[in-house]
Amino acid sequence: MTVTLDRPTEPADKHERQGPKPIMGGRRPVGVQVSVYLGVIIPLLALAAAVPFAWGWGLTWLDVGLFVAFYLISALGVTVGYHRYFTHGSFKAKPWLRKTLAIAGSTALQGPVITWVADHRRHHAFSDKEGDPHSPWMFGASPLALAKGFWHAHMGWLFDRNSTNVERFAPDLANDPAIARIDRQFALWTAVSLVLPGVLGGLLTWSLWGAVTAFFWAGLVRVCVLHHVTWSINSICHMIGDRPYSARDRSANVWPLAIASMGESWHNLHHADPTCARHGVGRGQIDISARLIWFFEKFGWAWNVRWPTDQRLSRLAVTKDA
Repeated sequence: MTVTLDRPTEPADKHERQGPKPIMGGRRPVGVQVSVYLGVIIPLLALAAAVPFAWGWGLTWLDVGLFVAFYLISALGVTVGYHRYFTHGSFKAKPWLRKTLAIAGSTALQGPVITWVADHRRHHAFSDKEGDPHSPWMFGASPLALAKGFWHAHMGWLFDRNSTNVERFAPDLANDPAIARIDRQFALWTAVSLVLPGVLGGLLTWSLWGAVTAFFWAGLVRVCVLHHVTWSINSICHMIGDRPYSARDRSANVWPLAIASMGESWHNLHHADPTCARHGVGRGQIDISARLIWFFEKFGWAWNVRWPTDQRLSRLAVTKDA
């Protein structure tokens, strides 16, 4: 009896024989590259103008309130959504929550969710080694090399037109229709993130000036402050700070950034145990992101949360006589 196959089967070791996919996935289109420059420079100019703008006028308690509200939404969208959930799978979430987290992260103007995740997974794969997109140690350890490395890790790497290969580092998200759709809508969420504060400011004060100041503070300045707090995790938290846990890189804890970064600056444990849902595990180590995940878990919106255990922390701790 003759058996006819529809198509030849592929060997089980196809991917092994072909080798891993390349790290880089091509170059950004010109339009995307221009948007990166604008997204970095315009909020930075707004921050530079903030002090003289607020000198006796141009800042109200409403502006402060809107700034805090939109900062929390966008910052936690990055820390809880982009980082701990999408990049590291620190917990599982209901479909509506995962979409909400992807949208909230998009309002931080740090790039579409799939691009952000691919870059960060690449960072962990090659942390402080060749292939890391933003290590401050890539030029050496001399004072001049570290100054150059700081600039590169903090924001210089953003201007590199070579992009991380999504097929290698984030195929799960690229193949998720709901998340891929939100990723494609990044321009829409960027507009919402910048325009909505101004709309609320105008409606709540019933004035054009209220709209202008809210757009300035809760839109542009908020984005710039959050940018530099996030980038400081890449730069400062890989250069100085405490290292109580064993990690394969130079990740460190920098306590002054803890509240502004929503707990991300407890960076040493994160690199020692990347999937852990809580980064600040010591006494007094405030981790707002972990508290929000705890809240999601209590309401049944999140489950299988990877909380730290005493046994695992003990194994990861650096011994005093090491």
